Amino acid sequence: MKQLKDILYKMTIESIVGSTIVSVSSLVIDSRKIEKNSLFVALRGTQVDGHAYIDQAIESGAGAVLCEKLPADLREGVTYVEVLDTNQALAIASTNFFDNPSSKLHLVGVTGTNGKTTIATLLYDMFTDMGYTVGLLSTVKIKVGDETFEATHTTPDSISINRYLNEMVLAGCTYCFMEVSSHGIDQKRTFGLQFKGGVFTNLSHDHLDYHKTFADYRDAKKTFFDQLPKSAFAITNKDDKNGMVMVQNTVAKIKTYGLKNVADYKAQVLENQFSGMLMKIGLHELWVQLIGAFNASNLLAVYAVAIELGANEEEVLVGISKLKSVDGRFQYIVSKDEITAIVDYAHTPDALKNVLDTINSIRTYNERLITIVGCGGNRDKTKRPIMAQIATELSSKVILTSDNPRFEDPYVILEEMEAGVEPQNAMKTLLIEDRKQAIKAACQEAKPGDIILIAGKGHETYQEIKGVRSDFNDLVIVKEFLDKRS
Repeated sequence: MKQLKDILYKMTIESIVGSTIVSVSSLVIDSRKIEKNSLFVALRGTQVDGHAYIDQAIESGAGAVLCEKLPADLREGVTYVEVLDTNQALAIASTNFFDNPSSKLHLVGVTGTNGKTTIATLLYDMFTDMGYTVGLLSTVKIKVGDETFEATHTTPDSISINRYLNEMVLAGCTYCFMEVSSHGIDQKRTFGLQFKGGVFTNLSHDHLDYHKTFADYRDAKKTFFDQLPKSAFAITNKDDKNGMVMVQNTVAKIKTYGLKNVADYKAQVLENQFSGMLMKIGLHELWVQLIGAFNASNLLAVYAVAIELGANEEEVLVGISKLKSVDGRFQYIVSKDEITAIVDYAHTPDALKNVLDTINSIRTYNERLITIVGCGGNRDKTKRPIMAQIATELSSKVILTSDNPRFEDPYVILEEMEAGVEPQNAMKTLLIEDRKQAIKAACQEAKPGDIILIAGKGHETYQEIKGVRSDFNDLVIVKEFLDKRS
């Protein structure tokens, strides 16, 4: 239990009705989860306005309400706190309620279009292997030391973030590595957290269903670096054209990394194979178990973060050489008749191009590359034709299929993707709406030595159609079909 007055510490308040010397049992943003003496925070979401549920929250036991507009009917015995922005106020309240846990950890945030999950997870894996107790907040999973929790959002709500950070402190964690999404930044979910450092990976076409313009998307990411304190470090990708834009207004210590351009941290790929690659980081050559220039960039970011956190360079290099691929990121199997199947989360044009370029840089072209790809429903529609154009340009054969159509007609999504296929590539393009049948068709089509790329879902183990999620695992399904060939 916390006193309401302590939860409101450092909050800009417009007005208060009632006493702030009352006990608060929990912070709640969903009126259905209210318990006695909860503080209900009314958020204005994209679909629902929490202000419509204030009365319901009070009837369920809420003793205080945080809102942007006071209701006309003020209940006796309930404290109302009016603020300009409940998203920002919630972030402050959450930090105070859980005793500012981020200040007790070395918290590093990773933002960008692609690479967030990989970098955060690899940092968690490496620092854990180095003997530290570590926390992870990622798209794939949340880790508190060795304990794993299911992740539902790239960046959870402010209450969940601070609750998990507090659990990490209680578990003795020293470090926490966290994905920071543009949605999370824009909705102030990370506001008030004390970051030790931040990393920018890259910026490409994504989330324009939410941000509307690329400039809005870029500026949301930039806000994260604008808010870093002077005591933090800001590590940015010099190879990305927006890399220096991200840090132009930060007061944090700026460090750069890159494969192509002059940077504080430099690396190059010397040799690339499906089993791994030979890299040079600074003056040191090492063999790593990940492949592709995009992963070389990710590993370089991991190296830069570790060095900025004060880790021993030799120990870091050894740690990087041990790292394995993250779930759903360039995971591959080889069948008995030597067909290689790769599953990757690539769901943006840039990520898909990176994966296809990597495969094409390794293959001999005596074999074919069969790509299966779809685009999610109720998400950014503008990238659909671009994804299909890239896939058909860089593959021997392409099957366009469903990838979480959600509440959209999957055939409409496929038609919008197909619009991006150039006439010269139409003959090598198939449309198979059922994803399982698309994978089956690719496995039947493939000949020994061929490569099958299944892009888009990666670590996801479900297919979402009309609000219903059913079990679906690309890696499991492709393995089943390839095993039947033997």
